[in-house]
Amino acid sequence: MAEEVKVDKQVFHDRLGPLISAWKADRRSGDALFGGVGSMVILLGKAEEIQGFQKANALHFWLLGYEFPATLFLFTTETVYVVTTVKKAKHLEPLKGGKIPLEILVRGKDAEQNAKHWEKCLEVIKGAGKKVGVVAKDPSTGPFVEEWKKVYAEAAKDLEEVDITVALSAAALAAKDENELRSIRNASKASALLMSQYFVEEMSEILDAEKKVTHKALGDMVDKKIDDEKFFSKLPDFSASQLDWTYGPVIQSGGNYDLKISALSDNNNLHAGTIIAGIGLRYKSYASMVARTYLVDPNKSQESNYKLLSHIHETLIKETQEGVAAKDLYNKAIGIIRAKKPELEKHFLKNVGAGIGFEMKDSTLLLNGKNTRALKDGMTLGIMTGFSDITNPDPQDKTSKTYSLLIADTVRVRRDAPTVNFTNGAPSELESISFFFKDDVEEEQQAPKAKAKKDPKVGAVASSNITKTKLRAERTTNVDEGAEARRRQHQKELAQKRQADGLERYSEATGDQNGATQKKFKRFESYKRENQLPSRVKDLTVFVDQKAQTVVVPIFGRPVPFHINTIKNVSRTEEGDWTSLRINFLSPGQGVGRKDDQPFEDPTAQFLRQLTVRTNDATRFQDVSDQITELRKSLVRREQEKKELEDVVEQDKLIEIRNRKPARLENVFVRPAMDGKRIPGEVEIHQNGLRYRDHRGNNIDVLFSNVKHLFFQPCSHELIVIIHVHLKNPIMIGKKKAKDVQFYREATDMQFDETGNRKRKHRIHDEEEFEQEQEERRRRAALDKEFKGFAEKVSAAGADEGVSVDIPFRELGFSGVPNRSNVLMQPTTDCLVQLTEPPFTVVTLDDIEIAHLERVQFGLKNFDMVFVFKDFHRQPAHVNTIPVESLEGVKDWLDSVNITYTEGPLNLNWGTIMKTVIADPHEFFIGGGWSFLSQDSDEEEGSEDEEESAFEVSESELAVSDESSEDDSEFDDDASADASADASLDEESAGEDWDELEKKAKRKDAESGLNDEEDKGRKRKR
Repeated sequence: MAEEVKVDKQVFHDRLGPLISAWKADRRSGDALFGGVGSMVILLGKAEEIQGFQKANALHFWLLGYEFPATLFLFTTETVYVVTTVKKAKHLEPLKGGKIPLEILVRGKDAEQNAKHWEKCLEVIKGAGKKVGVVAKDPSTGPFVEEWKKVYAEAAKDLEEVDITVALSAAALAAKDENELRSIRNASKASALLMSQYFVEEMSEILDAEKKVTHKALGDMVDKKIDDEKFFSKLPDFSASQLDWTYGPVIQSGGNYDLKISALSDNNNLHAGTIIAGIGLRYKSYASMVARTYLVDPNKSQESNYKLLSHIHETLIKETQEGVAAKDLYNKAIGIIRAKKPELEKHFLKNVGAGIGFEMKDSTLLLNGKNTRALKDGMTLGIMTGFSDITNPDPQDKTSKTYSLLIADTVRVRRDAPTVNFTNGAPSELESISFFFKDDVEEEQQAPKAKAKKDPKVGAVASSNITKTKLRAERTTNVDEGAEARRRQHQKELAQKRQADGLERYSEATGDQNGATQKKFKRFESYKRENQLPSRVKDLTVFVDQKAQTVVVPIFGRPVPFHINTIKNVSRTEEGDWTSLRINFLSPGQGVGRKDDQPFEDPTAQFLRQLTVRTNDATRFQDVSDQITELRKSLVRREQEKKELEDVVEQDKLIEIRNRKPARLENVFVRPAMDGKRIPGEVEIHQNGLRYRDHRGNNIDVLFSNVKHLFFQPCSHELIVIIHVHLKNPIMIGKKKAKDVQFYREATDMQFDETGNRKRKHRIHDEEEFEQEQEERRRRAALDKEFKGFAEKVSAAGADEGVSVDIPFRELGFSGVPNRSNVLMQPTTDCLVQLTEPPFTVVTLDDIEIAHLERVQFGLKNFDMVFVFKDFHRQPAHVNTIPVESLEGVKDWLDSVNITYTEGPLNLNWGTIMKTVIADPHEFFIGGGWSFLSQDSDEEEGSEDEEESAFEVSESELAVSDESSEDDSEFDDDASADASADASLDEESAGEDWDELEKKAKRKDAESGLNDEEDKGRKRKR
């Protein structure tokens, strides 16, 4: 062992303690895991004879951080015994003195002394019980191992060996702590970097230049790359000297594939077809793995099969959650294959991965169809999915008749959070792994289209020109009846599920207990002692003490203080020479108002409701009244500011990157602007967050742990390109709180000369304008590329905190008014956003309980949309004045993201509705929940159906009506217009006919004498 070896005592005991505690707990609960063993023996042989990592040397690394060859560990529930050499014992001596005693038995050249150590170990084993735990199929060999086995064989007759492989994995090795996870993440990042930025580049260059390079030679090139420390300097907090190989590099192509981890690269040349590459690096002895399939000029069948495999792989990663059994993951994959392409089931792998850590493949944590072991938070898995030896129906050449597909990633299991994919830096999407090197793409011969049969009834007009409506504005509102029926059925299912969830969530009458704090009585005190009263109280006048926020009033010759919190308001009245000052106090039962819910310590006590003081000094009472009013206003203002800043959190400190230059995006502006001034700055990516720094030295720090959503909005159809961060909790920017931080740059740059005066002398027509347009497109594309690349870097840096970049779908957007102005609302994968104009709008879809569409009725050009959130105390969000042409698109979008929606003809009073819901959610859902929102529309549809069913026309009557309609067709338009006008007048008359209205008008005219004047006027005209 080297002299610099230093075993961490704290880590040793921090890990040994939980292992022994789990062992003891298992003995108390029935020995389900450890099998009732009284002792455990972990034996390690010679270092050069150990192939790979097994449970024994994995346990050494886990406890000590190093391998100690020729060493025996004997564990009991009370003491740990170690048999080792003198040099190794020196490194283990500092571990003594912990909670669990450690006894070191030092071996030397004295055979008798060594025999005594073996006897000591056997006595401990026998004293602990007849069952002894060992690692089955232990490959350890060497003189030390042989000596122990010889001594142990004699005593083993009276002992029962129990395999503790699963117990060691479950209680010690499978679930990783933060330091272990950091090492596995670093190993995974290095593997993904080597795959995506070195192997892919080398492979592409070889194929493009048509070089003859063997798989083994290419693998050797990748192998040597881990010595290039400069290449790995891109990774933060990373030391390339800690890297080592654990798997591969394995490169396969040309029809010969072996999808086992033990596969090796052969001496065949790299073939431009299906190429499978696997890379696995260790960092501080912790393993990782990543494997990708690269398709060169793939056909449709290969693309289809790869899409299926990619879908299976992503589904398994998503389903990898705490509590899920290992076999459920494998069965999930098989279920997808049987549903989509059952013929590929026989080509699928026998397992979809295993646990990964010190061991490349934890055999006790295989993800196959039989393993019932449940996943736990902190476990790391190598998820591997693939199809082997698929027959290619359209082979590109002789060696492409069969091919295989493989995808592998290293992931972390989490509790109540999305699974973290450590190797997502190596893209696996079809677009990223497909390569096309053929210069001359064969154009597909399109068969001539069959002539459409003309309908003789149509005549010369093409049938394709006939539309369902005559007006272009109405064509967007045509509804596919089949799609509408499916949507209604889906919405019915969503509503039933929402109702069931509500009943389950509020299974008991909870009242106003939806996570909000109830108002509490706030104690206040003017003066603790009498000597704290100001000296002016001796004058026995009404006095306002600004410092103590108290009004002192003389009552019966004694100064009595009243805290400003007890005062509701003051009023002043003048009666002759006297001026009265009336002070109104807060008390229970004052009627309906904003103060009606004011809490009191004892509402049944006696309260002073008002107090009146008189004086003949009107000026003084004017000053006192103004002081009390101003003091009251300042108190209310302070309380409002305090309430507004309640949800503002103080973030942890940003950990800056010191050893290298951080990734930076320069010349950007921030919204909201600091100090209200628009100053350019730069954004930097650090270890745990972002820092924006302007040219004046002001900083804005945003930690990844506080990022809820990250958006990138390109400058297409916009004036700016945006990276937008929506926060979980607001932060202070200047003197204001902000829950959204936006970094942007204008797409139009004023430094470019757009007048073209100089060029007009040399060019004519529109050449310079066309050139300017081309330059504008290039500039916008470069801006989008720069900002999107930076957003992806932010997403990669914050992957451990679940940060991922989202891009709005402009084609699904619709205009509306969420705040003050009419803007374009754009859906994203997880949200509905408006990021162009402040105040910004970000509505998280997972937070929505139900959406209600208001003012949906015939004749109106716009409708409104209201989002009710699962947190009922949160105010519903409104998007108003949405064009009715967008109604079907909005419904389709809401249905596609599984949001229950209803619609109605009127605007509802949501304040009153939410108060009713909050008062007793249990009773609300018992009474039908949100079904009341859809009752009106259902009743209207039902009445329309009844009216339609009450009127039926026979075929003969229909024929007669058709004949007569030809004669009357000239007047149809006028008649319909008159009918609609009459209908609108009937609605306005509120049920009264014209005769009654005319009689009323005559009576009023007679009463006012208008009839006589009109008669006189008529006589004069004659």
